[in-house]
Amino acid sequence: MSKLKLIGVSKAYGATQALRRGDLEIESGEVHVLIGSNGSGKSTLCKIVAGSVRPDGGEVLLDGKPVDVSGPRAARALGIGIFYQELSLAAHRTVAENICLADLPMKAGIFIDREALTERAQHYIALFDGVAGDGFSAATVVEGLRADQRQLVEIMKALASEAPVLIFDEPTSALDRAQVERFFDILRRLKSEGRSIVFISHRMDEIFAIGDRVTVIRDGETVATSAIAATDSASVIRLMVGNEDELAPPTEAPATSSPASRDTLLSVRGFSGKGFANISFDVARGEIVGFGGLHGQGQSSVLRAIFGASPVTSGEIVLDGRTITTGNPRAAIRNGLAYVSGDRGREGIIQGRPILENLMPIHYLRDRLLLASPASLREKAKPAVEALHTKFAGFSHPINSLSGGNQQKIVIARWLIDRPDVLLLDDPTKGIDLSAKADLFTLIRKLAKEGMGIVLYSSEDAELLNNADRILVFNGGSVSRDLTGSERTRYNLYQAAYEAA
Repeated sequence: MSKLKLIGVSKAYGATQALRRGDLEIESGEVHVLIGSNGSGKSTLCKIVAGSVRPDGGEVLLDGKPVDVSGPRAARALGIGIFYQELSLAAHRTVAENICLADLPMKAGIFIDREALTERAQHYIALFDGVAGDGFSAATVVEGLRADQRQLVEIMKALASEAPVLIFDEPTSALDRAQVERFFDILRRLKSEGRSIVFISHRMDEIFAIGDRVTVIRDGETVATSAIAATDSASVIRLMVGNEDELAPPTEAPATSSPASRDTLLSVRGFSGKGFANISFDVARGEIVGFGGLHGQGQSSVLRAIFGASPVTSGEIVLDGRTITTGNPRAAIRNGLAYVSGDRGREGIIQGRPILENLMPIHYLRDRLLLASPASLREKAKPAVEALHTKFAGFSHPINSLSGGNQQKIVIARWLIDRPDVLLLDDPTKGIDLSAKADLFTLIRKLAKEGMGIVLYSSEDAELLNNADRILVFNGGSVSRDLTGSERTRYNLYQAAYEAA
């Protein structure tokens, strides 16, 4: 009898179907790998098991009996623990407090028993003795730790649940090789004790090093489960791709002339910084260069660094034959660069302010305006918002009165009032509807035809395959493959993203 079984689990967020049919069966004493592309539904499936997301349909069975995982507390009571891909640590608390956060030892039911807290945490810290790095102790405050050390704390926190069922959603993404090997030793010991482990990873070598079986999820549906010993990486990738191997026909084809025959507009050489190393690429006039690969492989970091929003340790940018310095966004803007973030709430809109104010800051900066009449500004802004078919009642209305898609259109439109030379798009369609996406990509292709250079990072493979002239696939902070022409297939994109960096 299986330890954990999910049958036909589904979840939708409005019109977006995150999970259509999630089936998963985990045995006791097994490391079961769950794999799928960005947005395939694997994390949603795990969050349903952990109680942080309520399913719309389907059934969850534990030890053969149906259970209602009504929330995280209910999941813990049922013996289910999880490591979240998005770290959930308390930054201002110590390592020990974070490890034991779900069950702090108390004195008289009022005060934390510090001695017991440290003793309990030390048991899990000792598991990573010798690989956790300098400055890592029970008393260390989490906000002072490196990224890999914070990830270790999150792993220790999951282990401290002592749950019979443990879910690890990309737990090794920030770990070095020695830390990964130690973690795998721990997983093997837990497996020998009869624990059931769900393991999500984007590293194909890890999947075959630690897994017993692998389940593939594609487009919100479970498509296959295989024994690791009976499959190989090419077969797993083929299951992830399905029948959509070749480039899907775009709404409007990318530019027909070869980018190689056009003038180079932007050259990035030897770019290195936090999260990426030795990145070099060119963008021709009228070319759309895509950044592909799994989340967090350096794509956003490179775009932000080009725009001067984060520091670089080495590298050079040449724009239209001139070597430029973009030490900050203001300098990048005046050099002809534009940057659009998919995180419009934090890096895009000016909350609570009118639409006109949200449209004009770049125009003010580039033209060094001190004063301007609202009427003249509205006339300036009109062509940009109309090009994106933006729906709004009036320029004086607050930005928050718009839908998410129309807010993002305003963010993009502000850059089109004074046309930049190069447009850097950092997952710009995140969280917007299909109609807004179609409007955006129609405009992007139009801007490319007019000679603008565009760099597009998207977490949706179809957006890259349908719109980019070529795709640089990021893996582990570097470019693992440059896909051009007929090489731009889903299979090649997945293979380059999932193979060991």
